[in-house]
Amino acid sequence: MIAALTVPRLIQAYRGVRPPVTPVWFMRQAGRSLPEYRELRLGNSMLDACLDPALAAEITLQPVRRHGVDAAIFFSDIVVPLLLAGVDVQIVAGRGPVFAKPVRDAAAVAALPSPAVLAGTVLDPIREGVRRTVEGLRGIGDGLAPLIGFAGAPFTLAAYLVEGGPSKEHLAARALMHADPEAWSALMEWCADVTGAFLRAQVLDGASAVQLFDSWAGSLSLADYTRFVAPASARALAHVADLDVPKVHFGVGTGELLAAMRDVGADVVGVDWRIPLDEASRRLGGATPVQGNIDPALLAAPWPVLEAHVLDVIQRGKAAPAHVLNLGHGVPPETDPAVLTRIVELVHAL
Repeated sequence: MIAALTVPRLIQAYRGVRPPVTPVWFMRQAGRSLPEYRELRLGNSMLDACLDPALAAEITLQPVRRHGVDAAIFFSDIVVPLLLAGVDVQIVAGRGPVFAKPVRDAAAVAALPSPAVLAGTVLDPIREGVRRTVEGLRGIGDGLAPLIGFAGAPFTLAAYLVEGGPSKEHLAARALMHADPEAWSALMEWCADVTGAFLRAQVLDGASAVQLFDSWAGSLSLADYTRFVAPASARALAHVADLDVPKVHFGVGTGELLAAMRDVGADVVGVDWRIPLDEASRRLGGATPVQGNIDPALLAAPWPVLEAHVLDVIQRGKAAPAHVLNLGHGVPPETDPAVLTRIVELVHAL
């Protein structure tokens, strides 16, 4: 009993044990909607903030202090491990990550820097940021809020690299996977090793769980995901398989891929807002913990509407062995922070 009291409720839920109180945290809770975040970011680019250990730790801690959420998600960006591996990428305001040289053929894949560089000191800012965050979490509330490690899944990284920036349909990436499967496989293995090393560094320095974000996997058919993507996602998660931490896999628009995403080695599946959690649990065979899936659009709705929606999500989450309340994607920048705090208070009071 004493041991159970010292295991964070989030970790209990991730391991399939339903705690008395439903744990809750929000994707993109660190930053964007918080005035203290915007103040801290003045004069600092996104990538500079991610690579400043003190700044990254403080940004990660801000929503835990303000909202009382049950976990911190390490403040970073999907392209940070690519940058640290030696890829020329910048985050352009209003557009997102932009790459100097898109990777669109076998020669470009072969020219990518070796992922082995991440075994050196280049990940030190990430390691230090994680250590500072874990130390800071001990001083907030009951001191039990864990840190979740952050990384982009191989397909999402590869899609960015091939497209050269954000894309809605990822036509160039999907074309490459079919036109040159060998080059595509090599690219995906490279992305898997880069993002896997990024996750491993976070766990070794204190993260208690990891979440792999496949933001663009929803553009794929199940057949393409299974053949061209799943092996690399499994390879990425294999980098932390020996570290005994729960692994969460989340994608946007991936209702048809849920079981396949679980089967790459995930312990928990994140669900976006497009399908209800009870249906998601049915598709997962009823034996997998789920995370989600408040519709981010409803954060701007009148409280009675949002409250009813949150309660419905919680009710449907009971179909799974355990449920972590979250959004179906990230916190919109214009969200009133008080709304997120109110959701946490509602859930914890149930």
